[in-house]
Formats: sequence, structure tokens, C-alpha cells
Amino acid sequence: MDAELERWKSAGQYFDYLGFDVFHRVDGLPLGEGPVLLLIHGYPFNSFDWVRIWPTLVQRFTVIAPDMLGMGFSDKPSIYQYSVHDHADVHEALLAHLGVTRCHVLAHDLGDSVAQELLARHEFGDWSYAAVEFETITWLNGGMFNEAYTPRLVQKLMSRTPLGDAFARLQNGPVMRRVVDRTLDELFGPNTRPTAHELDRFRQILEYNDGGAVTHKVGRFVADRYQHRNRWVRAMRQTAVPMRLIDGPADPNSGAHMARRYAEVIPDADVVMLADDIAHWPQLEAPDAVLTHFLAHVDRVAAE
Repeated sequence: MDAELERWKSAGQYFDYLGFDVFHRVDGLPLGEGPVLLLIHGYPFNSFDWVRIWPTLVQRFTVIAPDMLGMGFSDKPSIYQYSVHDHADVHEALLAHLGVTRCHVLAHDLGDSVAQELLARHEFGDWSYAAVEFETITWLNGGMFNEAYTPRLVQKLMSRTPLGDAFARLQNGPVMRRVVDRTLDELFGPNTRPTAHELDRFRQILEYNDGGAVTHKVGRFVADRYQHRNRWVRAMRQTAVPMRLIDGPADPNSGAHMARRYAEVIPDADVVMLADDIAHWPQLEAPDAVLTHFLAHVDRVAAE
């Protein structure tokens, strides 16, 4: 395993979620001595997505960053019904396990859907474990409104058709690697595309613990976005929790077009657009800008 990935994994720990091991990192201020920040990563990678903003965040917060089931260093059961609701249950269970009842949230991609479900539980009182108060929520690029979401062809084939099972058997082969590499390349901005070394790290995260066998199953969360869209949007429209969207406009999946839809749907929408060449992974492509706008959001709310 890549040395930096190994250090990330070694710094984490596991908790038991209904018989499965869920990897997570808790770092920064000791619990109870400062604000708590929950980081909710996207698909198909893991908490390592936050590596470039981690050093600054841990100076300000107790930072909690789990890997969702089926991804990263958490268990990847092959016989399992992966869903946004279950991912939300895992995050809720982890917060209850740590005794956290109040936190900020920073979410990306699939993490946006998980945060939408958690916000809906906050608004409608249907928690699975224990109630959590959200001080702020910050969204990064993600498919918050499926009517505006435009995934790549390989994403559609893997998550929405029976071809996903066939592709899974070829996941570690040279053809599928080229397909995945090309898809990743399309999701980064023209000036921030990953190096060969970074692509290799992404592959290691995907393939850890036979992850290629379940990646397409985890990707079927897109169906949840259709089923629960109105409940999630209703929660976003009525909540008093301060929200901000920080968007990389060059993202072909959920870039400027998603930000426009957010502004249309959410009352008094707080939207920050990053530089024109930033795409789907703002926290990796423009970490300093993400930190600036995220911390400004938190500080403004704290000062009110």
C-alpha cells in the first residue's frame, strides 16, 4: 500500500456497526473541548479525500471522518443492500458511539445525499439512533437534485444496469482500469487532473479488501436520490440550519448547472462558485479556497 495511505489507515480506528467494522479517524481538539466537524466523503473513495484540508481542520475542530461501508478501509460485504439510509445510519451510530450530539457537517458527492438524509431526520424527528443538532452544513459538489445530475456513461452502466455485475468481474483488469482512469480524468478540472501516482492511490482505495466486487453495488445509491428527493428537498427548504454550497463549476456531473438549480430551489441560497477550472473534487483541486469559504461560513454563524 502507498505509504501515505498506510499512514492514514494507521491513524484511524474501527467501531462495530451491526457486526461490520467501520473505519474512522478522530483527530484534532479532544472531544468536548471544541466544536465537532463531521466529514462525509463521496463515492467511490473514502475519508482520504479530505487529506489536503485535514491539517487546517484539525487545528479548529474535533474532526470525525468515517469510511462508509463498501468503501475505503471499512468492511465491504458482498451480500448487502447498500443505501443512503444505511450510510446515514452508520454516521448516526458513529456519532452516538462517540457521544456527539452537536456538530458541523462538510459533505461531498454521495456524502451530500447522506447529509440530506441526516438533515431530514433532524427536521422530521425520525432518527435511528440519537438526535443530533447541526450547527452548520456545507455542501461540496454532489447530486443534490437528481433532475440536474448528469453522471458519466460508465457511472450509469455500473450503477443502473445489470452490466455492473459483469464489469465488477473485470474491475482489476487493464481495460476497466483504463475506463475508470478516463472517467476520473473527466471529473477533475483541466489544470488539476490527478498524476499517475494519485491515480494509483485511487485504485488502491477502490481495490482494498476486494472493493472492486462491490463498487457497482454501492453505486446504486443513485436510486435513493429519486425515491427520497422530495423529502430531502423539503427538509432543505424548511430548515433553520445555516447551509452553504461551495461548487466547482467545471464538474460535468454536478458543477455550475447544479449550483444554478440549488439557487432556484433553496430559499436565500448561499452559493460560492470556485474558479472556472475547478471540477468535482474541490477539496483536492482547490483546498485553500474550500477552507477559506468553509471557515468563513462557520465563523459567520458563530458570530451571529
